[in-house]
Amino acid sequence: MFAPHKSRLSKDAFPPYVELKQIGAIPHIYWPVMEKMKDHENPEDLALEVTIYDEDGVLLNSFVRNVVKQLEGGDANQLLSTIEDLHGSELGDLLEALNPLQRNQLVELAAEDFDLSSLTEVDEAIRLGIVNALPNEQIAEGVQEIDSDDAVYILEDMEQSDQEEILAILPFEARQRLRRSLDYPVESAGRRMQTELVAVPEFWSVGQTIDHMRAHTELPDRFHEVFVIGPAFGLHGSVTLDAILRSSRDELIKTIMGETLHSVDANLDQEEAAHMFEQYDLLSAAVVDENNRLVGVLTIDDVVDVIHQEADEDIKLLAGVGDEELSDSFWAIAQSRIPWLLVNLATAILASFVIGLFDATLQEMVALAILMPIVASMGGNAGTQTMTVAVRAIAMRDIDIYNAGRIIRREFLVGVLNGVVFAVIIGVVSGIWFDSPQLGGVIAAAMMFNMVCAAIAGISIPLLLDRLDADPAIASSVFVTTVTDVFGFFAFLGLASLLLV
Repeated sequence: MFAPHKSRLSKDAFPPYVELKQIGAIPHIYWPVMEKMKDHENPEDLALEVTIYDEDGVLLNSFVRNVVKQLEGGDANQLLSTIEDLHGSELGDLLEALNPLQRNQLVELAAEDFDLSSLTEVDEAIRLGIVNALPNEQIAEGVQEIDSDDAVYILEDMEQSDQEEILAILPFEARQRLRRSLDYPVESAGRRMQTELVAVPEFWSVGQTIDHMRAHTELPDRFHEVFVIGPAFGLHGSVTLDAILRSSRDELIKTIMGETLHSVDANLDQEEAAHMFEQYDLLSAAVVDENNRLVGVLTIDDVVDVIHQEADEDIKLLAGVGDEELSDSFWAIAQSRIPWLLVNLATAILASFVIGLFDATLQEMVALAILMPIVASMGGNAGTQTMTVAVRAIAMRDIDIYNAGRIIRREFLVGVLNGVVFAVIIGVVSGIWFDSPQLGGVIAAAMMFNMVCAAIAGISIPLLLDRLDADPAIASSVFVTTVTDVFGFFAFLGLASLLLV
């Protein structure tokens, strides 16, 4: 069951729908689950720990209604008391629950207190809609308050002119950091990295390092290791925080540092970087340029987002829907789907052409027209099953030159076994249905042939596309469906022409 999210919210944030009862000095909140407050010197000022989600992880309707009511009333103070302590992801969910007009009202009322990091949690269409409604001066002010990777995520989808205007407003150091990240290719490690990090020279002592971390407030809020650099910011190694804590203040950093075995090239594709994290169980990794100079750090929270994004992209590509979001307009969605529907139309015409070759056979035996969709449909479903497993295995790098042959043989045997089972079933059913054992034998043979073809096509087509450096998720479904339709119709109608007519 879903574990409800919790936010630290003031008790005055929810008067319309939160029931407060005084029990001694400790008030209780029901919503609908009672959450006990922790002891506090002044209960009146205590922030209540409440849940804004139901057990299915959906925002409570009462919470959304209250926010809408505050927006309609134009009460900025009351609205801020409701949203100021929300996590960025929770505010993102709230933005997605509101309509476009309400979103703009929320952003306008929150003004400079609006948390821009929440825009990294919403669909691209919603993010762009909000960003376009904000003055560039407010965006420039806001990006200075969030992590550099979140700032880049927001800026990269904006118009170039707006980007330049916002960057021009920023202080020199912040401007250079963001511009450097934006100069890296889209969907690269350099775009996803965070430029806030802790780096010290190897001749420093542990004591100097600790004093440095205590004295500088611009360091990251959370980090797991300290990077060791040379004079030109070349990466020499890293030291974990536990190693620093276990060492004496006089010990030199170079004596306790370890070699950085898994640094990430800034130009590396983000999916490749995510694979490194998965393979080596990394929490963070140094990002370096072509000269091995430290330019940033990639953290596990960013990698989780990349994994989710890539998986979402593969699923959509398998269905031929492109990079669309739930918040996109009907016109944008239609435009993204039309190209693949045209490709499918072309393959359907090819299958119809094969059927047309046997028009005389179909005229003499109507039962063939009734049964032939069964052969193609079963082959298509079997091929899709194999193709889905193959595409996912390729994406996860579970298939390589060492096991590809074994997997192809396994899928062939699966196709043979499934072909035998369903050939017997459809052969018996068809023979009884049309009182023709010969027809039952023909469709059984065609079913067997097409199920084997589907299995081979389902595994070999994604592998071939991957070998040709084409994305298997994009084109596999079209090719597999074409193979099963064409081979299924040709086998069934061809055998019928030879044996029944």
